[in-house]
Amino acid sequence: MKIVRIIARLNVGGPARHVVWLTQALNNAEFESVLIAGSVPPGEENMEYFAADNGVTPVYIKEMSRELSPKDIVSLWKVFRRICREKPDIIHTHTAKAGTVGRVAGLLYRWLYWKNVRLVHTFHGHVFHSYYGALKTKIFLFIEKFLARVATDKIVVITRQQFEEIHGKFGVGRADRFEIIPLGIDLAKFEDADDRQRDALRREMGAAPDEIAVGFVGRFTEIKNIPLLIKAAGLYRERRTEISPKLRFVLIGDGHLRPALETAVESEDLGAIVCFLGNRNDTPALYNGLDVVALVSLNEGTPLSLIEAMAAGRAVISTAVGGVPDLLGEAVRREKNFTVCERGLSVAGGDAEGLLNGLLFLAENPELRRKLGEKGREFVRSKYSKERLVADIETMYRGLASG
Repeated sequence: MKIVRIIARLNVGGPARHVVWLTQALNNAEFESVLIAGSVPPGEENMEYFAADNGVTPVYIKEMSRELSPKDIVSLWKVFRRICREKPDIIHTHTAKAGTVGRVAGLLYRWLYWKNVRLVHTFHGHVFHSYYGALKTKIFLFIEKFLARVATDKIVVITRQQFEEIHGKFGVGRADRFEIIPLGIDLAKFEDADDRQRDALRREMGAAPDEIAVGFVGRFTEIKNIPLLIKAAGLYRERRTEISPKLRFVLIGDGHLRPALETAVESEDLGAIVCFLGNRNDTPALYNGLDVVALVSLNEGTPLSLIEAMAAGRAVISTAVGGVPDLLGEAVRREKNFTVCERGLSVAGGDAEGLLNGLLFLAENPELRRKLGEKGREFVRSKYSKERLVADIETMYRGLASG
């Protein structure tokens, strides 16, 4: 079975790892896979190295990238030509731009050549709120509704909550065309904890032995809402006393907002408690140096950083957006401005006070951090292995081919 997989860009994040793993795994006696990728714009970190490390050589369409552009017509033509050359049985697109270009090209291929090619799209997140203004958002939603109706045989979402939001709230697609397939990660990288490595990493972070290291891991973009975490750090500096838990805030990643974030930290005189580590290829090891992983996004699919943090046995705290509630589990009890869930803490979006209260609560309760870490690790091991992801995708493809 020939698969053409398309993604807009291989930038730092979960979708890039996802498509590389699937392309690598689905090249065997039963499947042949080709990965098409666009270009990574300035200000975003490129993950071409990850594809190379996994033995995957993408076909690059330089005109295809995230933002709307007149070059989209060129990228559509080039993707269409590549599809005609590959003659796939299934075209599987990932992320919004690739979903539009790839499915339109696939539809043209189906119509012009009378080919029974199946068209699949995965929503890793969505752009239906918090990304763009009202008019642009309405245009994107119209495009997605249209494509779901005429150019999609199967819509993959990664959580039940995402299905309820995309289909139920925004009215995209027919319910019977949806498939819920959770993400998968390479769990083996998170198995071994090394105390010496942890000590070295904490020294690099500037975290003293009695400090609780609170880490953010991800891209420095608007949707991640990192200023909220910096605001919480400012509140902590104002409120801390000699008996307060000692917090150290660690920002791991990069992106076009980094200069502005560094300026904000400097202007608020937070350099003593906030540090930047930049993009790292050893993030599984870095989790070992953290005590708590925080995510404060405005919108998410299923955030890879939380899954990785849970795989590493770290306690997590996050805004309850997208698929995050599925990771954190049911609410156990309500506290002041935050909620203790089965596998982590949740806070309302934009609530720096609630975020800080949750962080201090975790800092003051090491046994709770340990229990949340254990429950998170067990959950991720049972639900989010790379092997399970590949098996689920294979099953879906076989069903499409036979149906």
